[in-house]
Amino acid sequence: MLHVCFSLATRRVLATLLAAGTLIGAATLPAAADDHRRDHRGPHSSLVIGDVQYDSPSRHDRSNRALNREWVEIKNTGRHSVNLRGYTLTDQQGNRYRFPDFRLDGRSAVKVHTGQGRNTRHDLYQDRHQQVWNDRDTATLRDNRGNVIDTESWGRRGHQHRG
Repeated sequence: MLHVCFSLATRRVLATLLAAGTLIGAATLPAAADDHRRDHRGPHSSLVIGDVQYDSPSRHDRSNRALNREWVEIKNTGRHSVNLRGYTLTDQQGNRYRFPDFRLDGRSAVKVHTGQGRNTRHDLYQDRHQQVWNDRDTATLRDNRGNVIDTESWGRRGHQHRG
């Protein structure tokens, strides 16, 4: 058996170094994890823009019925519900709809209509008085922090989906 003797001063120095190394290591791990989260856009969202009904055939008819024939569908492809409070849906012209406190169940969808109506589990209403979605446009869904979740474009080149 090997027996090593250290002086009291040497033991104190070693104890101090080991303690400092443990503290530095413990402090470094959360900071590194935090830096990684800041650089990463987060886990892939289960929310996507589904179908879009734009430029209603009755474009010049500003009746509420015609406005509600224009909509953008938001799908939750995941198993868990997502609260959309504070999320936004925008077009290229800067029109913005901010979602109310609304829980979208997993594996379900909601249509966001342009006109007025009573919100339900499957239909939300922007309460607008004129059409929003043009025949060449882009719908952008952002989370409550402003991060782009999904976009859907249509027009000159047909539908283009970016997620």
